[in-house]
Amino acid sequence: MRRIAIATLIFPNFQLLDLAGPWDAFGEIKVLSQGEVEYQLTAIGTTRGQIRSSSGLTVTPDQTIFDDCPPFDTLIVAGGLGIFDIFENPTLSAWLSRQAQSCRRIAAICNGVFGLAAAGLIDGKTVSTHWMDATHLARRFPKAKVEHDKIYVKDDKLYTTAGVSAGIDLTLALIEEDLGRKFALGVAKYLVVHLRRSGGQSQFSQLLEIQSHTDSKVNTVQNFLLTNLDKPHTLQSIACKAAVSPRQLSRLFLKNCGTGPMTFLEDARVDAVRCLLETTQLTTKEVSVRCGFDSPEQMRRVFVRRLEISPVEYRRRFRLEIEP
Repeated sequence: MRRIAIATLIFPNFQLLDLAGPWDAFGEIKVLSQGEVEYQLTAIGTTRGQIRSSSGLTVTPDQTIFDDCPPFDTLIVAGGLGIFDIFENPTLSAWLSRQAQSCRRIAAICNGVFGLAAAGLIDGKTVSTHWMDATHLARRFPKAKVEHDKIYVKDDKLYTTAGVSAGIDLTLALIEEDLGRKFALGVAKYLVVHLRRSGGQSQFSQLLEIQSHTDSKVNTVQNFLLTNLDKPHTLQSIACKAAVSPRQLSRLFLKNCGTGPMTFLEDARVDAVRCLLETTQLTTKEVSVRCGFDSPEQMRRVFVRRLEISPVEYRRRFRLEIEP
């Protein structure tokens, strides 16, 4: 039997699905391979004794970072709000650094990447994380390139993912890498999930979470744009509305939102399109007009570029039931 050792690092207040989801996927391989291949799964705790997940369910890890651990093929760091309590712990950082030297692959699910980041393991790397934490990660660790909309990212031996359920996407990718598409597809069918999800994580998020609540000029511009999406706008015309120069407005937006005013406008228009596609029976032409696009084709191009899915397909997947 071929055995592949997988370790998952957990900590108080970790996301339970980040452990259970990948383990269910890895565990199916022994059945599909008829006993020829098995993933040996080990939970590593940052503390001794039982560890309570964010859902309240407790897990007893097999080992801790204070024990002598056998070599692992792959180490996965779970995510969860508890990561922010421990990611800068020097003992944890030292342990992760040692594991990174010996493991063939090292991965993080969701905001578990903060643990790897504090250990210096994402410097110069391209990474992903949950869309709610992407800006924080980019600002806190500027040596890394943070992809805000990728379900998962591979950079050499480093693997990182978007939030929560993206850990299953990662696991399927690791299985395909190890054993081929046939086994990965078999696991995906068993779990009733896509082998590869189309689109990025923005299709599941609210793009306007970046809206500022600190600078009055920025707020004024944002509110103006949000209530006038159907009007034509340029950087110059937006700056005139705020009574500042285009350069100064761009600086204010970058400081408060992490993006420029024209990008914010495009975000707002895409989000408005999403909302109308989900909740109305408007045609794509009517939606494009209301959201400030020159044509349905321009709207489609922007929508596909931003969400990696067409407006028609998005409506098919996410449209709410509407009373006639």
